[in-house]
Order: sequence, then C-alpha cells, then structure tokens
Amino acid sequence: MESTTMSGPSAIDVQIDDGIAIITLARPPVNAIDPAWLVRLEETLDRLEHTESVRVLRIRSNQQAFCAGADLDFMRAHFASEVGRKLIIDFTRHMQVVYARLESADLVSIAEIGGAALGGGFELALACDLRVVTASASVGLPEARLGLLPAGGGTQRLVRIGGDALARRLILGAERVNGADAVALGLAHWIAPASELGSFSDALARRIAQIPRAALVASKRCIAAASAPGRDGFALELANSAALLALPETQQRVRRFLDQKQ
Repeated sequence: MESTTMSGPSAIDVQIDDGIAIITLARPPVNAIDPAWLVRLEETLDRLEHTESVRVLRIRSNQQAFCAGADLDFMRAHFASEVGRKLIIDFTRHMQVVYARLESADLVSIAEIGGAALGGGFELALACDLRVVTASASVGLPEARLGLLPAGGGTQRLVRIGGDALARRLILGAERVNGADAVALGLAHWIAPASELGSFSDALARRIAQIPRAALVASKRCIAAASAPGRDGFALELANSAALLALPETQQRVRRFLDQKQ
C-alpha cells in the first residue's frame, strides 16, 4: 500500500492499494471548502490521473460531516466588498473546473456519505460516478436560503442526475433529504448501515477495480455523450468498441469467456 498524507489546515489523506485510491477528507470540523483545500484536491486528482494502476477512487471523510460546503471564514472575509465578491466568483469558477475534472476523470469515483453533504460538498458528491449513503446522511443544495445559488455545478448536475422536477424541488425549496430519501429520489445509488459504510464501499470498489481500465474509461465516455448536445453517442459506442476489441486484455478475456461456453 502507498500512503501519502497532505497535512495542514486543508488536510487530504491519499492511500493507493490494488488499483483503488482512497481520498479521505480530513479538515476539521466539517471539511469546509476554501481555496487551499480546492488546490489540494486538484493536485490529488492530477496525481491519481497519472497513476496508471488506479482504476477506482473512493472519496470519504473522517469527520462527522462528509463536506458541509464553503468555508464560512472565507465567505465572511470576502462577501462584503466588490473585490472580495470577485474572489468568491473566481473561487467558485475553480470549483467548477475541479469538479468537472473529477467527473470526467479516467477513474470510477465513489462518494461515501455518512453525514452532511451540503452545498459545495453535495456538488462534490454529484460529480462522482457513484454515491453510497447511510440513513443518517443529509444531502442538499440549500444556498437559496441565503439568497445564493449552488454555482459549483449544482444546478446542472442535479438536473442531469435527478431531472428538472427534482432539481426545482431541492434547489428552489432549499431542501435537505436523508439517506433513504436520497436513494429513493435517485440522488444516491445505495444505502448502507453506518457501521458498514466503509466495508460496503470497499467491496464495491474492489469489484469495479477488477474490470479493465480501458473498458471503464470507454464506458464513462459513452455515458457522458448521452447528455452532451451534438454528440453521437451511438457512433461513439461503435468507435470505442472497435478500439476495445483490438486490445490484448480484451482478446484474452473474451477468448476465456467463449471457451467456458463451449
């Protein structure tokens, strides 16, 4: 196992084991997002994307909250002045860039949500491919209550994931829902007991890590094309299938499967 700890006020711990990278959000008390934290996350993604052995990324927290959103001290220091407000917009733009990079990364990402995932924290989870929650989890985009909106990609991803009606319900109503409701509404994929959240996600990650990286990457690209205006997802399926069929690993796996069926 390789383990690297990024220490300091924006702590993010990274471990890599058997094709799985685990990012542990470790900034007390609620993993609040500030510019330094965002830079650390971007640096971590850059490192992992260039680590060929990594296929799956688990994002978890060692705090009570998964991630409660933007750092209140950062907001308090900047929202009152025009210059400060520009810094907030620049920070939000950077959040969009980093989350888009997570979403499109050549990795399958899993968010483990055992507590509050609100605002920018829920936007982080929405940028992941898969989400596992506990019953005690609380998710939502409550920015409208403060006269704001979820601008880290929240309005766009929530519509794509849950549909227009659900996005209007949660965003315009500034509503928070628990883990069971998140799964029922399609915001998360699985619910696990709090004591089993880590083991459930680990088993899921290990199952996915056994799948060829090229197949995972190609599948993600084709799925993304389905909601991209102007892209021919059907043609992309054929092009990626042709590329996969020519790979030695695919050849071996298909041959082994066919031999078993004789």
